[in-house]
Amino acid sequence: MDHPPPQTTPTRTGLIRSMARGFVGRCPHCGEGRMFGRFLKVRPECGVCGLEMHHHRADDLPPYVVIFVVAHIVGYLILELEMGYDVPLWFQLTFWPLATLGMALALLQPVKGAVVGLQYALGMHGFATLPSAGSEGEESRFGPADGRTPDARAGLGRA
Repeated sequence: MDHPPPQTTPTRTGLIRSMARGFVGRCPHCGEGRMFGRFLKVRPECGVCGLEMHHHRADDLPPYVVIFVVAHIVGYLILELEMGYDVPLWFQLTFWPLATLGMALALLQPVKGAVVGLQYALGMHGFATLPSAGSEGEESRFGPADGRTPDARAGLGRA
């Protein structure tokens, strides 16, 4: 009897791995394609696996996380420098704003990529579908992979 080849169901990448891939600017699904087209502009889709990324909603969380992290690091360093050394005011007023700006700009793109990876891993904002293996179109993460239609009723099954 001739059996058709088994369909490979794409699986969702785990939370830590997809956030790490996003942090380094790669596609959270395959880890190969580039996530950003420009500094903070996410590409509409991955050039390698075809994952659509245009529907992400990483709007306000990345700046808040960057402000939180940078402010704690810079605040701690300012406090340590003030308490331990006699540094001239002109140095403080010149160095710390530049250091803060540099750290914020350096962290903004990686944090935005990690947030897009978080949204992908949790299936948020349109990331509920995955690219299908070897075909154009998408396969739902919630539907069966063998071509059956999913049951319209919610729940765990028949009672």
